[in-house]
Amino acid sequence: MASSGKTHFCLYLGSINYLSMLHEILPHRFSNHFEGSTTFAPNSFVLHFNENQVLLKNNGDKFEIPRKTDIKELSSSWHKSYLFALDNTPCFLLHKKPETNNGQLVYKDIYFLRSLEHKEQAWVGATGYHLAGWYARNKYCGNCGSATREKADERALVCPACNTIVYPNIAPAVIVAITSGNKILLARNAGFRNNWYSLIAGYAEIGESLEETVAREVKEEVGIDVTNIKYYKSQPWPFSGSMMIGFFAQANENQPIITDNKEITEAGWFTRGNLPEHPPVLSIAGEMIENFEKYGSNP
Repeated sequence: MASSGKTHFCLYLGSINYLSMLHEILPHRFSNHFEGSTTFAPNSFVLHFNENQVLLKNNGDKFEIPRKTDIKELSSSWHKSYLFALDNTPCFLLHKKPETNNGQLVYKDIYFLRSLEHKEQAWVGATGYHLAGWYARNKYCGNCGSATREKADERALVCPACNTIVYPNIAPAVIVAITSGNKILLARNAGFRNNWYSLIAGYAEIGESLEETVAREVKEEVGIDVTNIKYYKSQPWPFSGSMMIGFFAQANENQPIITDNKEITEAGWFTRGNLPEHPPVLSIAGEMIENFEKYGSNP
């Protein structure tokens, strides 16, 4: 269901324990309330993306999201879109590529955001990347082919020819920590580097409950059956336009593991205290694995 532009939600969550995912930015406040008339002020954050790269300001040995004043030739006529606010400071998406020949503004791979010192800026950069992709993919109406335009009263695009309205899309995906007593099942994706393991994950299909998605994805990727599927928590993951919905489940470790050899090339059971390399706690996968490491199968 599309959300109304009148909905006001501020994100300033802290982690419930010693862990902290990317979107948990306490004491900073992220507000996705849409306000199309927001002033493009001198201190406004400016987001621009060049394919899979994000524009950053090189501040000595540190990087940060640039402000309007950092882009010298920026004029009021440039096409820009209001996105959201961080600590009451507006963030705008710039659709035109600015000049970067002064050495202060540089493009970095989108995943470089995860290493920023200011985690709250990493979060707005990642979320802006999600929205920038949505704008780029919906320049034209999918119904009649006419050029779309931005709605003034909500975060949406509208076709002036057939009145089709397009809202930002979010893909629901499950991620599951499968445990058996003191062991957890971890898998290597075909794109992972050596000795890097993570949890089973996959997108929900049409007409499928999240619990059914968990059971299907596990069966497809590693060939085993799971029971006692329990919801853990969720994490928006803008890098892939996903909402990652975490579950814990149990399985009999004596079941034969049969990988699909497409997405998953290797999988196995690992004991607490002897886990391989895995995602950091910035992601829900890393948090779930670390929770298992610390608390066992019932974190």
